[in-house]
Amino acid sequence: MPTRNGSIRLFRLLGITVYLHWSWFIIAAIRYQVHSQWHQYNSPVWYVWEYLALFLFVLMHEFGHQLACRSVGGKTHDIVLWPFGGVAYVTPPQRPAAQLWSIVAGPLVNVVLFPILAALFLFAQSANWAETMPDVFTFITMIWLIDTVLLVFNLLPVYPLDGGQILRSLLWFGLGRERSLMIATVIGFFGIGGLIIFAIFDQSLWLCAICVFVLLNCWNGFQQARAMMKVARSPRRADVACPVCKAAPPRGAFWICGRCRKPFDTFETQGICPHCGTQYAATSCPECGSLRPISEWMAPAIDVPPKL
Repeated sequence: MPTRNGSIRLFRLLGITVYLHWSWFIIAAIRYQVHSQWHQYNSPVWYVWEYLALFLFVLMHEFGHQLACRSVGGKTHDIVLWPFGGVAYVTPPQRPAAQLWSIVAGPLVNVVLFPILAALFLFAQSANWAETMPDVFTFITMIWLIDTVLLVFNLLPVYPLDGGQILRSLLWFGLGRERSLMIATVIGFFGIGGLIIFAIFDQSLWLCAICVFVLLNCWNGFQQARAMMKVARSPRRADVACPVCKAAPPRGAFWICGRCRKPFDTFETQGICPHCGTQYAATSCPECGSLRPISEWMAPAIDVPPKL
């Protein structure tokens, strides 16, 4: 996933900093070469406006995720825009409803835009702009198509696309956090397989590149689901509780040292990595994801039985 390292800081709005990955400029040049073969503008400046419209739609989509996450008590971080779309770094509460709203709000932005752009296209068509103002008509047609493609593609039930994450959140209500993620990623593999077949049939190198990116992230989600299920089945500590959700943490080396990348049990060593000696003043909860000083964990725990 892209980070702000190597990215250009654009602006800060509503407490959210937006970054643009440097590869956007390379893809903009490639996009100009490809799209100039699909449709012709009389003036090349319209290609710039079209690319800026794509930039705006993706940005609004990511702000939808961010603001929805904030509305349910989650934490919002940066937005990074790059050629495969946008990435909204958010930390919603570990509840299915909160996760669902944080994900759904992104595509809802495109849903709201769709009838507006459709009405604009129909007006331009009835006003015969295709003959009197061909560049404007082509631009309106293309931005309507861009919004439609963004909406449809994002709603595919392929993890980690929005559709796959929506499916995971819905499954979470009945199956729990771990199993829902496992099922969503497995379904995602089949979906990616279908996309790869379509990309090969369509001879689209760009779609193939997107499929590789989605496949890697789906695999990461699958590995995360396996790790979460292992944690869920582990025995719990009876003398320690999360200060936020009151769940008892698991016994075992489930915390990863940020310095040496080796696993250890933070409660066995009082927050000190036994491999490299790095000391951590706070530890994260595997259940709710909250980060609190380890001293606050020393309280009677609500036992969470192992999940089968």
